[in-house]
Amino acid sequence: MTTTQAFKTRGRQERGRTRLSWLDSCHSFSFGDYHDPAHMGFSDLRVINDDVIAPGGGFGMHPHRDMEIITVVLDGELEHKDSMGNGSVIRPGDVQRMSAGTGVFHSEFNPSAQNGARLLQIWILPQSQGIDPSYEQKSFPQAEKQGKFRLLASPTGQDGSVTIHQDAELYATIVNAGESATFNAAAGRNIWFQVATGTVELDGQLLEEGDALSLTSEGQTLILKGLEDHSQVLAFNLR
Repeated sequence: MTTTQAFKTRGRQERGRTRLSWLDSCHSFSFGDYHDPAHMGFSDLRVINDDVIAPGGGFGMHPHRDMEIITVVLDGELEHKDSMGNGSVIRPGDVQRMSAGTGVFHSEFNPSAQNGARLLQIWILPQSQGIDPSYEQKSFPQAEKQGKFRLLASPTGQDGSVTIHQDAELYATIVNAGESATFNAAAGRNIWFQVATGTVELDGQLLEEGDALSLTSEGQTLILKGLEDHSQVLAFNLR
């Protein structure tokens, strides 16, 4: 097990922030009008935006290219439409992957007139540019993440995960108070943990909702302990 000195933390209050009438967004890395040269990404992980979208609000049709875009809804619903002809509603437990490739337009709206929607928007740099745009959406039941790290995205689509075009894996776990989950980190890999909800302890480090912790692994098993029921943590395994 590693020592805490090997960790770097990114506290929730350190993130950049965008506040609009319909959007409250916290940025782990530089994004839009928020620019911090010290936080331009982590390995191939370029964006983690923690978005709260007001009822009826959303992102109008806009372009992307050469980016792997993953959306994880934490609360409420998100309605997706894109120039590839896809239309869907994303709910908690769902993972959406859109490979922008040579170019795609899409929109994301909160369809509810009463309730807000909260989501994590994640961008990962692709292994190569100019691929054909594509879309994928899958649901991962809570039971598959309870007390263990469930693979959500991978370069091979193994174990039913969505497929991303990069040497990167995304996992998620849900732990209740007193419950633990283990994460095996191979030597030389860059690991980023993002607390989506709740409060946890990771190898002696207290992490609350919105906090993040990163390390370059020496080849170790990390123990995540829940301090609050239904604490959800994402883990990125990057080159």
